[in-house]
Amino acid sequence: MKSVYSLLIATIVVSCLLLAAVLAPTGSNATTRNDDFGAEPPDAPAAKANSSKPEPVQSKPSVDTSPLIVEAPRPAPEGMVWVPGGRFRMGIDSFPEPGEENPNRIKPDEYPAHDVELDGFWMDTTPVTNRQFQEFVDATGYVTFAEKVPTREDFAKSGADVSLIPDEALKAGSMCFNSKFDADSLVTGIPNWEYQVWMVVDGANWKQPGGPDTNIDDLMDHPVVHVTWDDAVAYCNWAGKRLPTEAEFEYASRSGGKEVLYPWGDELVPDGEYMANFWQGEFPTNRLNEDGYLTTSPVKAYPPNELGLYDMAGNVWEWCQDYFHIDYYSNSPLRNPQGPPFSVDPQEPGIIKRVQRGGSFLCNINSCTGYRTGARMRGEITSSSFHNGFRCVVDTTMVDEFEAASSKRETATASE
Repeated sequence: MKSVYSLLIATIVVSCLLLAAVLAPTGSNATTRNDDFGAEPPDAPAAKANSSKPEPVQSKPSVDTSPLIVEAPRPAPEGMVWVPGGRFRMGIDSFPEPGEENPNRIKPDEYPAHDVELDGFWMDTTPVTNRQFQEFVDATGYVTFAEKVPTREDFAKSGADVSLIPDEALKAGSMCFNSKFDADSLVTGIPNWEYQVWMVVDGANWKQPGGPDTNIDDLMDHPVVHVTWDDAVAYCNWAGKRLPTEAEFEYASRSGGKEVLYPWGDELVPDGEYMANFWQGEFPTNRLNEDGYLTTSPVKAYPPNELGLYDMAGNVWEWCQDYFHIDYYSNSPLRNPQGPPFSVDPQEPGIIKRVQRGGSFLCNINSCTGYRTGARMRGEITSSSFHNGFRCVVDTTMVDEFEAASSKRETATASE
């Protein structure tokens, strides 16, 4: 048993530091520690200096009494839908006590429930696809993190202890599911046990999602994957858009804040029909593949929610704007919350993380019900994997910025 745990610890270290896309549940039961959200951690300046985009403006004061923006001020841009502003209840009202059943795999960081008011915004109808990301790369020459040989300085920006990274591990690549994991030595029921079924694949990136011998020729309408938070932000900047806040994502997933367990309602498989791309069977030892998709699916393979948004659950985890903080729900402001000013994850102290939402094709009933509207995840900012992507939003303050970016793209296309 000791050797098994030694192997597990080594796997966790490598997976965390080398592009790990975190799937593990939150391990702390803490819900309130009265953190000073106005203070900065010691590594905050370094994190900000290395970010590809200025830090988001912190949330508007909760005393803001201006009317919520509900009606769209203009038609929706192509490929986007208007999400009317409103008020909703975010999070859960209670967390199961030790020994109580928890069939929905609710995590401590989903508590407590709190009221949120949001101004309306436009959201991409689907996650960004390979086709769309290819357009961005062709126009800008952008190279994603997974395509480059990383340096220790790259990982240091996430707060990692780079002394733990051996020279031979500094290779271009990204995280994939290891279908050949050793089921006999699998240890479950402990924090981060899912890391045992991950592997860093040399040469895996958005153009080669399974490694050097794969391509996206038949996946152009699938979500782009193997993108870090900075990669996603770079695309948003080019498009004149931004990543959604965590509150915006949940509100939109709930079709405007409705109290539903999933984007389509309260039943996971209504009338036997799969409504999202997720793992069927017990993860990771029994893969039934009843929906026909072992990995990603085309972005409109399943029905949209009531707002016309596709893949708000399943398919790929989606990056959000916010830092992840275990206690933020206890301190979130009412109006347009933008997330905390820094990251706190008790499982991996010092590692800077951003929120991910929506679940992926690997989410399942026995360990990760990320397809729930209230489910949260977090990813280390330099991590990428074959089941994480993103989508964009435009709020009413960004119309000029968005139109300028659109005009620039149209001009560049016309001149080709």
